[in-house]
Amino acid sequence: MRLNHFHFDLPDQLIARQPTTIRRGSRLLAMDTDGNVKHEKFPDIINHINSGDLLIFNNTKVIPARIFGKKETGGSVEILIERITGIKTAMAHIRSSKSPKAGVTLLLEQKFSVKVLGRKGSLFELEFSAPLLALLDLIGHMPLPPYIDREDTQEDKSRYQTVYAEQPGAVAAPTAGLHFDDQILADIKRKGADLAFVTLHVGAGTFQPVRVENITDHHMHSEWLEVSEQVAKKIKATKELGGKVIAVGTTSVRSVETAASSGEIAAFEGDTDIFIYPGYQFKVVDKLITNFHLSESTLLMLVSAFAGYTFIMEAYQQAVEEQYRFFSYGDAMLLTHNPNATKDIPHD
Repeated sequence: MRLNHFHFDLPDQLIARQPTTIRRGSRLLAMDTDGNVKHEKFPDIINHINSGDLLIFNNTKVIPARIFGKKETGGSVEILIERITGIKTAMAHIRSSKSPKAGVTLLLEQKFSVKVLGRKGSLFELEFSAPLLALLDLIGHMPLPPYIDREDTQEDKSRYQTVYAEQPGAVAAPTAGLHFDDQILADIKRKGADLAFVTLHVGAGTFQPVRVENITDHHMHSEWLEVSEQVAKKIKATKELGGKVIAVGTTSVRSVETAASSGEIAAFEGDTDIFIYPGYQFKVVDKLITNFHLSESTLLMLVSAFAGYTFIMEAYQQAVEEQYRFFSYGDAMLLTHNPNATKDIPHD
């Protein structure tokens, strides 16, 4: 499979740079296992959920992970936290005219500072002068994706965050969850479906492009996740009783599929670098709620593996023609697992 198999052309005006007026205001493209598409509104999602189903949400919380400062020599520095490692420590990306060396102190706003302890690959190990979460609340900026090419605003602090966000640590939102408000969650429960929460702290690597022509040569970035014993038991019970497991977002998919890597779902806590592309056999997820993803991205490969490569590429073309809004603040898709997707491998 080559990278260009997952290419599509997207007019710039279809990139959603602002959220909808209200969370539930997005559109929904619903596709069945035969590739048939319906154009709906997001609140119609409730019509696709039945009593006994289980929805899996990622309850990670986006931290205001982008901070600005200066070197002691005066040069500007931009820091993007990748992973919190302690009360005052983190691994981070640093953008500056010249990479800082170990032992250097960087000066931040409000008299805060950070010391560079060392470097591991592309990330810098940092120690801050104050507890990191409190520091970020004071001087941090929401880490909007690179394709939202504008400064973050006060509105982004709430809208680039799910209503059920609980565990701080992500530097990118699990964006399929942005469409859900408290009313839709209550409607789901009234329908007789259940909710379960996993945690996967989305890293900045989610925006890194695939740089190899043969996609099987790509190495995924690593992210920390937790699937509790309680969630694993809920998934097992749902399956046994004939209900559907509905993942809200690709991060929820990656979480439960990692936890089921042995063939059976079980509690899991640790790092995952699972890479899901056409040919992958899903063990847990029956339906997927997701946004529209970037051309040639690993997330487009994941949804192609789930619903079928041919169907997905055709659906994306329809979405462009129908002028759906793309990416983090964009519209949503509802996909049903296609059992024949493992045979739909792109080729010339």
